Formats: sequence, C-alpha cells, structure tokens
Amino acid sequence: MSELKDELDPPFEILEPAEWQGPVVFNSPHSGSVYPRAFLASSRLDMSALRRSEDSFVDELALGVVPRGYPLMRAHFPRCYVDVNREPYELDPRMFEGRLPSFANTRSMRVAGGLGTVARVVGDAQEIYSQRIPVDDAIRRIEGLYKPYHRALRRLFTRVHRDFGAAVLIDCHSMPSSAGSKDERPRADVVLQVLPQFHVGGWNVAGHHDHDCRSGRYAARCPDHLRHYAGHRRERDRWRDQRQPRDRQRNRRSQQHRRRLQRRDADWHSDRQRQRGLEPR
Repeated sequence: MSELKDELDPPFEILEPAEWQGPVVFNSPHSGSVYPRAFLASSRLDMSALRRSEDSFVDELALGVVPRGYPLMRAHFPRCYVDVNREPYELDPRMFEGRLPSFANTRSMRVAGGLGTVARVVGDAQEIYSQRIPVDDAIRRIEGLYKPYHRALRRLFTRVHRDFGAAVLIDCHSMPSSAGSKDERPRADVVLQVLPQFHVGGWNVAGHHDHDCRSGRYAARCPDHLRHYAGHRRERDRWRDQRQPRDRQRNRRSQQHRRRLQRRDADWHSDRQRQRGLEPR
C-alpha cells in the first residue's frame, strides 16, 4: 500500500480559484492516467488498450474554469483501476478470489457489463485480468482511493453550499470515438445531461440535503418546469404538499435500509479482523 501511495501522490487534487464566482463545482473523475506498476503487471492488456477507458485530457479541457472563478476536482488514478462514479461496492463476484462483503451490489447493470467499481473489462469488452484477483485488493482500492475521493468531494460541495446557499456539480466526461462510423450525421461538440438522482455524500444535484428534500422543505424532486421558475411557487408548493406523506415514509425506509447496511458493513469488517487475529475473540 505504501508503494501505491508513492506512485499516486496525490491520488487526486482540487484546483481552487483565487476568487470564487459562483456555486458551481467541476469534476473530472475519469481522466486519470497514472497506472500503478502492480496493476500493469497483473493486467493481460498493454497500456494503449487500458487507456481506451480514459476520458483523456478532459481535465485539461476543463482547466479554464479555475481562473474564471470555479473549482475543479480531478482524479489521477485511472477509472479501470477504481471507478469513483460507481457505488462504493459495485463488484463482480466472477473476477475475485475470496468472499465479497454481503452488502456488495453484485447485480447492477454496470456490474453485468463488467464496469463496476473495479472494472473487469475495458474498450470493446476486453478482459483486463488473466486470472481472478484477491478481494482484499479491491477493498484496498476502495478504502484508499474511492472513499477519500468522495470525502474530499463532499467537503468541497458542502463548503460551496455553505458559502453560496446552493451548489451545482458538473461532471466532465468524453464520448466514445466515432471514427470509422458510417453515420455521417453532424455530431454535437458538447452534450449536457441532468442526472436528477445523482447524489454527493447526502447532497443532490440541486444543492439541497437529501433529508430536506425528502421531508418536503425543498421541492427538489418536483418537475423541472415547476422547480426552476419562481412564478410557479404556488403550484410547486401544492405539488410538494401532496408528496410530503410519501416522502416521509420513503425517508423512514431509506434510513432503516441504511442502518442495516451499516450493521452488515461493521459485522463484515469485524469478522475479517477476527480472522486475521487483530481482535480478541
């Protein structure tokens, strides 16, 4: 792990402006290009094949926002090593040697496609590894890179929300190359997409805390044509009042589910520590 820290020093960075101009945070999670030596040794693919999964140079394209008054966060590690745009434990059991934690999400569409938190494939479904890798390796990547990245992003997002009263996250990515395609239709230079269910450590894309949204204090889940125009406040409030009972019930279920996952997580880590003799029985 110390060797990994030396290679990825730092694993990510936040570039802050001299003068902040607004509540917007730019993030480039898939442009990292520092490949750990141990990872390259365990891969059956060469560097050029692995790099096909990168959003190459997207962080450099976004650098111009910093002198204009907005922060930019970027990862230095590659997404095929650990993907911070996934759930923390979105893992494919077919690629690991050992038992995955019980709370791991092994059935998502992204896991089925080989693109979980620790990817199984890159490019045109090319397998990264020639054999199964230890579960402990995946856990180290998640604990050492994924979680610190999200903690730093959460702190930045909370700080922006505190200073401006709102916060907007703009995730920067690139689209797959269309070279060789017979489709001659004109293609867009920039594609904008809003992800209403995207969350950053308890904050949604509208810059409100999840609890406030679910309890009805903010109409962050109301339709766009009602949410974004002040002239529709009355309709928005009526819509919100109708949703409050359902949101409170959903919030209770969500809290109960979160507690169950936390207990499972704690039990799993305790079992592993006992197996290694780190805790007295």
